[in-house]
Amino acid sequence: MSTLDINQIRKILPHRYPFLLLDRVEDYEVDKWLRAIKNVTINEPCFQGHFPHRPVFPGVLTLEAIAQAAAVLASLSMGEEASDDTIYLFAGIDNARFRRPVVPGDQLVIEARMARRVRNIWRCAGEATVDGKLCSSMELMFTYQKL
Repeated sequence: MSTLDINQIRKILPHRYPFLLLDRVEDYEVDKWLRAIKNVTINEPCFQGHFPHRPVFPGVLTLEAIAQAAAVLASLSMGEEASDDTIYLFAGIDNARFRRPVVPGDQLVIEARMARRVRNIWRCAGEATVDGKLCSSMELMFTYQKL
């Protein structure tokens, strides 16, 4: 089993608070798949406005967490770390689906699976579950660029 703690994730991803959305990588296989964790707490800044009377973690942030897991998988596959001259950017999102809400206290289990890579364009499938129940899924394309 290969794990990464938050300090190791921060060496790979350039994201920082409040947009670093992974807490731990539980396991991965280079060029194949990765499983990560996002602990959703009431202290997330998004809950001030989404929604104060019934906090729901925004679906777009769940998709961003899946994308970050895919970016970590890509970085591990390339042996790259975060730097001031590299960036990951969305190139496309297909078949995004939201099945159930994510609320404070939930632990998102995020899985990203590598589908294809052509030069600097990656295609991955990903999903987020809570307690084994599917919350969100998507197919994404992203690019890794040196600035």
